[in-house]
Amino acid sequence: MDCGRLAPPGYSRQPWVFTVVTERKLRKKLTELCQWERFLQEAGAAILIFCEKEVETALEDACAAAENIIIAALAYGLGTCWVNSYRKAHSEAVKRLVRCPEHLELAVILAVGYPEEIPPAPKKKALAEVLRWQTF
Repeated sequence: MDCGRLAPPGYSRQPWVFTVVTERKLRKKLTELCQWERFLQEAGAAILIFCEKEVETALEDACAAAENIIIAALAYGLGTCWVNSYRKAHSEAVKRLVRCPEHLELAVILAVGYPEEIPPAPKKKALAEVLRWQTF
């Protein structure tokens, strides 16, 4: 979690709040609210990343924090899965479930746990397909 806190925020605002859900019953309710995110129930934890609504770079900052957490988790042998939660159908219900203050917006839910197996990395575009020098 500390790696998420250390992510680079815009204007140094650090507009994030992290809620770690480990209780099985609460993760089950999260699973029901997110509908198709069944892996949340099986994960060891769900990390809910909230951001302050009024901060200009809040969503970007929350995403940077999420990426830091994902990279750190991998270093510890943990698997993660990103659940996009910014203004999605489940967002307000999740906020109510965890009694989120009104000034915060749910940005990301990360499922975290020890994977049964390490799946192969998804195929990425070649660097030459996405890199340009000076101009297009």
